[in-house]
Amino acid sequence: MEETLQISRRVVDTGRILRVRKLVNEISVNVDEPLTSEFVDTERVTVGRILRAPIGIRHEGDVTIVPIIEERLVVHKELVLVEEVRITRRREVRKAPQQVTVRREVAVIERFDPVTQQWSATDEGDIQNGYAPGPETSKT
Repeated sequence: MEETLQISRRVVDTGRILRVRKLVNEISVNVDEPLTSEFVDTERVTVGRILRAPIGIRHEGDVTIVPIIEERLVVHKELVLVEEVRITRRREVRKAPQQVTVRREVAVIERFDPVTQQWSATDEGDIQNGYAPGPETSKT
């Protein structure tokens, strides 16, 4: 005589046991970050100097100098530096507080109690995060 064990599996539909819902909470957050503005001042400086060859744009510290050249016909052609445009950069930093809305998603896991026919949150953290299960009993 010999005993044998026979194992088999079957799928049993137990109904609504678990559901996951996603909630989106919106909260207002104050943002106070420095904003940087950059300003440009221009100044025209008359020079009137004769040049042997064209010159290019140059920088002296924070000032960018753009030469303005004109050709004049005398008995011979010569380059005359008529004026320079001097561009100076200034930077200003200021605070600009703003009200910004941010969103946070919360996953709520609920279990269905067949005795009470109600859904209830399974995690205490869900209740602490502002979720309270509703009266709805939708199928999932």
